[in-house]
Amino acid sequence: MTQPRPWILFDIGGVLELVEDGVWQEELANRWATRAGLTRAEYDERLAVADLPRIDVEPGTAEAYWSGFARALRFTDVQREEAVQELWDAYCGEANVELIEYARSLRGRAGVAILSNSADGAREEEERRHGFSAVFDPICYSHEIGANKPEPEAYEAALRAMQSTPEQVFFIDDRQEQIDGAARVGIRGIVHRDNATTVAAVEEFLTTATGS
Repeated sequence: MTQPRPWILFDIGGVLELVEDGVWQEELANRWATRAGLTRAEYDERLAVADLPRIDVEPGTAEAYWSGFARALRFTDVQREEAVQELWDAYCGEANVELIEYARSLRGRAGVAILSNSADGAREEEERRHGFSAVFDPICYSHEIGANKPEPEAYEAALRAMQSTPEQVFFIDDRQEQIDGAARVGIRGIVHRDNATTVAAVEEFLTTATGS
């Protein structure tokens, strides 16, 4: 009988990209509030009542989102484009080259895939900057599958895309809540803290999964 194929499923931000997830979002919000001449509380209130589309779970919403964002903050077209560029620069960070190359080396031993909470436009930006599709397949973005981690629907969509079962998948994310969400659907994983520890955990999983 053919051995089922193991899969290594990667998050992007804080794993494949070197970013301080949760930090850059606050820095940008404070910067944009200052640019708009608002306090942070006023900024938050403006956006809360702007009825912006869910850019994180709906494809094709980027234009409507950024148009509404600019109207809410009374940004000029130039300021809007500056904000978009700042967002993607912070969002994409720098590639974790060591871990990406390790993932590339796994091909032949395991499938390598991505499951990422995202925003409309992320696939294009990250592909342009980091070329993920040359290594990972499938790549599952929340704005395309309609669900965010740690919702079970996000992991289930990834399992369908990989045509795999939970016990054959090992998940890597930088947030405990996302690892916990994976565990609730039967997927083992590790909270990424450094490359060496993550690689060791992947190797242990593959040894168990393949019996070698």
